[in-house]
Amino acid sequence: MKSIFDDEGYNEILSRLDAFSVNAERQWGKMSHSQMLEHTARALEMAAGINPQPQRMLGKLIGWMFRSDFIGEKPFPKSAPTGPDFIIKDDPEFEPTRLRLRKLVVDFHTLGEQGVDGNIHGFFGRLTGREWGVTQYKHIDHHLRQFSS
Repeated sequence: MKSIFDDEGYNEILSRLDAFSVNAERQWGKMSHSQMLEHTARALEMAAGINPQPQRMLGKLIGWMFRSDFIGEKPFPKSAPTGPDFIIKDDPEFEPTRLRLRKLVVDFHTLGEQGVDGNIHGFFGRLTGREWGVTQYKHIDHHLRQFSS
């Protein structure tokens, strides 16, 4: 499985972010290009421990049922539900938001698996560093595919 902590996954995500533009065609969902970038940036901030989240009660109750799909090889489904903290209501400026996400990817990669090991996901709870690397790769990949990138 690809991970942001592996050079292949890391370099792929950076290349795709560098090529991403407002001209990319949305394939599904309602988010604008900038909203998607901000959404993925906020998720990466949670993963990195910059904006820690407690595990929500619903996740404690049923998260185990979906955990293997979340951390496994299966791509994220289209239009899956997201936590309220990750729904972007405004439409931030595209280029500064793209650059912010890119910097977060670089900083996250630099932290490495040990640097994020044990951080809490708002639904799935405590994840290992390896799980964070895989899930953040999958999340960013999912949203870049959302816009044909």
